[in-house]
Amino acid sequence: MTTPAQPSSDLRSKRRLALTAVAAAVVLAGVAYGAYYALVLSHFEHTDNAYVQAHVVQVTPQLSGTVVAIEADDTDFVKAGQSLVMLDPADARVALDQAEAQLAQTVREVRTLFANNAALKAQVALREAEQSRVKSELARAEDDVRRRAPLVTTGAVGKEEFDHANAQLAAARSAVAAANSAVLAAREQLASNQSLTDNTSVAEHPNVLRAAARVREAHLALERVALVSPVNGHVARRNVQVGQRVQAGTPLLSVIALDHVWVDANFKESQLKDLRIGQPVTMQADLYGKQVQYHGHVEGLGAGTGAAFALLPAQNATGNWIKVVQRVPVRVSLDPRELAAHPLRVGLSIEARVDVSDTSGKMLADVPRATIGAAPAASAAVDTAADQAVQDIIAANLGRRPAPGASGSVDGRTMAHAASSSPALARAH
Repeated sequence: MTTPAQPSSDLRSKRRLALTAVAAAVVLAGVAYGAYYALVLSHFEHTDNAYVQAHVVQVTPQLSGTVVAIEADDTDFVKAGQSLVMLDPADARVALDQAEAQLAQTVREVRTLFANNAALKAQVALREAEQSRVKSELARAEDDVRRRAPLVTTGAVGKEEFDHANAQLAAARSAVAAANSAVLAAREQLASNQSLTDNTSVAEHPNVLRAAARVREAHLALERVALVSPVNGHVARRNVQVGQRVQAGTPLLSVIALDHVWVDANFKESQLKDLRIGQPVTMQADLYGKQVQYHGHVEGLGAGTGAAFALLPAQNATGNWIKVVQRVPVRVSLDPRELAAHPLRVGLSIEARVDVSDTSGKMLADVPRATIGAAPAASAAVDTAADQAVQDIIAANLGRRPAPGASGSVDGRTMAHAASSSPALARAH
């Protein structure tokens, strides 16, 4: 026969066994998590404060004008060099005609300077000949006075005749002085004109070069009435309309290069200790969810925290202070093939996970990044056309015919070559 205390003893034994099992499970779970953290989690840094970034290229006019055409709209894909906005080219064309006319006039004025050298040399020779003549007359007048002076005392020469000879001598001396001054003035005038033409030619004269520079400037202004895309990308934030009068530097639209985007992952300062350039990164975008993963690597760490570059930076030296953990932007590249398969947009949220097990890389970049964008090929064509126009105008106003096959003319219509090289300029012209 069992005692009444036996059931309660068995119950305590079972409870003790269950608690022991739970404690053992907790200990094992803690040990397992510790091992997992030490072997796996400690080798990764994670943040969900990350966003897609790209080059947002603003298209702004370089001169004031009225918009006459818009050739791209929001969401359109455009290529580098493609025309986006057209300004009224009338003012630029008139300015080009004026600059070309001014160059032609300047060439003729400089030709006159060179031609004056010969005329002034002839004038100097004429004045020197006149100087020699009056000097001869002075010598003759001095001889007359010298011969008559002893004869006056003897009465062989009258006093009136002697006074007349002295008067002629004084007049001859005045004529010599005038001739000397005339020679000096002619030589100074020649030197003054030669100072404007020495060691140069008509084509290389500073006045001609200044006028030629204005012609090139007018060519560029006419080219710039066509606003072209500097990069390949998609149009965004178009805020210009046809007929609008725009000023130089006013943002008209933006072109975003979505084929070259990156991620700015904002890590806490306590997470930066093991971050290095080149470490692999795995990312997920909220746009596609966990089924799509992106792979990249750390390209660089920001030079300062976000708060340091804020519009209103913190003033921690005033008033009460509460410590806030700062974040530093870390630039992460993306695999172009994965990006082409699953395009991203600027500003999308990203979750980034960096493998920090290899800390042999650098914390700061020391190699310059490649150049972004390049000068449009049309600009080189415009420079060539402007140079050809300048040469044709100079040749025409020097009395020489333009070279055979020259594209420019001399009446202000010298844009044919540039128009053939630049479709946008062809439409403007």
